[in-house]
Amino acid sequence: MPVELPFTALLNHYFAGVANAVLAMLHLHPKYPQRPIDNILAMEILVALVLLAFFVLVRVTLSVEKPGPAQHIAEMLHGVVSDQAESIIGHGYERFVPYVTVVFIFILLCNLIGLIPGFITPTSKPWVPLGLATLTFLYYQYQGIRANGFGYIKQFLGPIWWIAPLMLPIEIISHLARVLSLTVRLYANMFAGDLVTLAFFSLVPIGVPAVFLGLHLGVSVIQAFVFMLLAMIYLGQATAHDH
Repeated sequence: MPVELPFTALLNHYFAGVANAVLAMLHLHPKYPQRPIDNILAMEILVALVLLAFFVLVRVTLSVEKPGPAQHIAEMLHGVVSDQAESIIGHGYERFVPYVTVVFIFILLCNLIGLIPGFITPTSKPWVPLGLATLTFLYYQYQGIRANGFGYIKQFLGPIWWIAPLMLPIEIISHLARVLSLTVRLYANMFAGDLVTLAFFSLVPIGVPAVFLGLHLGVSVIQAFVFMLLAMIYLGQATAHDH
């Protein structure tokens, strides 16, 4: 039986029955029914709770005259994401800002939580980046259909009608490959960062690992930012009208 983190044990103590009921509805059976919530899912739930608490704090302390630290951080994040979205997506970017902002912050916190002793980096497991990539894929496809209607299919047919039968399978494969690209890029970088940090902590526990902790921090920020930028690029392409 795998070792549980304290937060995982807490979740299983109170919500194991609920988790098993949900899994049963999906015809899934956990390996350990008494502990259906694993450490990775627990870390994701913890990050989601931290995000929720942050947004609630921003809302209840919102002030024009005396903005607090949480509001300053929120405004800074909103400004950075909005500037990037405006330059990449263009007109109508505002409706996509909430999604890409939440994705960016969620990935960033999932990347960074592994720096805390006794915690695990969720994005160092392939199914977490895969879930985020799949969600982003479905989101930008939905927004593309919403913006262009049936005309969205033109993106997959190419500019010349007689090469459409050739372009259609190529474009479908290209779009599906985006899921793989987003998944592998995030997973590989975070897995390698965790592995290198752990290796140097095992070999030289004092001093040297601090350099790799700093490297892990930098990689965490860059990978979250790159994921967000790619999501914006895909949204911009999907919702453009000049195909």
